[in-house]
Amino acid sequence: MDTGGAGRTGGTVALAVTDGMLHFELSIAQEVFGSAPADVTVPWYDLSVCGTDAVRVGRFRLEPDRGLDRLPYADLVIVPGWADVDAAPPAELVEAVRAAHEAGARVASLCTGAFVLAAAGLLDGRRATTHWAHTDVLAARHPEVEVDPDVLYVDGGTVLTSAGKAAALDLCLHLVRLDHGSSVANSVARRLVVPPHRAGGQAQFVAAPVPDRDDHPLAALLPWIVARLDRPLTVEDLARQARMSSRHLGRHFRTATGSSPLQWLLTQRIRRAQELLETTDHSVEAVAAATGMGTAATLRRHFNRTLGVPPDTYRRTFRAG
Repeated sequence: MDTGGAGRTGGTVALAVTDGMLHFELSIAQEVFGSAPADVTVPWYDLSVCGTDAVRVGRFRLEPDRGLDRLPYADLVIVPGWADVDAAPPAELVEAVRAAHEAGARVASLCTGAFVLAAAGLLDGRRATTHWAHTDVLAARHPEVEVDPDVLYVDGGTVLTSAGKAAALDLCLHLVRLDHGSSVANSVARRLVVPPHRAGGQAQFVAAPVPDRDDHPLAALLPWIVARLDRPLTVEDLARQARMSSRHLGRHFRTATGSSPLQWLLTQRIRRAQELLETTDHSVEAVAAATGMGTAATLRRHFNRTLGVPPDTYRRTFRAG
């Protein structure tokens, strides 16, 4: 969505910090909202770092500008990643974030900052995301939240959440785009030397889970499949190799990976296509053949449906080197 930046000023931004925050996500927010690019003339954001006292952020010590009681007066509150998702966020941070939202502020979490928003009740009944490694934990701890592990960020209007690391930057650029339009957001992206726009619905680029026990019934089968992704494979082929019935194979796959054999196979084909697009000059047709997709049209259809972008766009964005 692009509002065109219809005359909106930057407004006040409160970066909420306490001990245990992740410095990468905190630094992203500082870079994006702390100062405007040289070629941008619109009124920029007034950023304050808000905390109860000096805090430890990784190996760094940070001196907040204001207290957490300043959050309800901000137009936008940013909650960076929370390092220890097994620990409850500080009560004063949770209360300040809740009060800010009740006062009308937009509240955005970066990476595992979603755990703070969930603790404040801001994600109840909402779709949200966080770093893919912690989506299961977030969903289990807060079943009232609709956790989506397959997107870069979720814009819920007054509540926004992002996946991990680079996706936090995507969300910050999205907020700039909403406030000031695409041209200004592109200027920020140029300064940071990053792609100007990755849609929130684009998938987090992660590998599918596989069993890690040598005695698991699929332990020998999965590497066998991965070594033959360029070949046409059926469920019957897989069951024959595993020496079990197709129904039994399907049960093992759902237990181990959460998907059917053919769904898992498609995920591996897409993942191999990603690697080839990143590291080779192979045409889309050649990548389709190497991944068992058959034709470029088939690869484009599955790639776009799975990742939200076509292969050519993926290559331009993620090409190594």
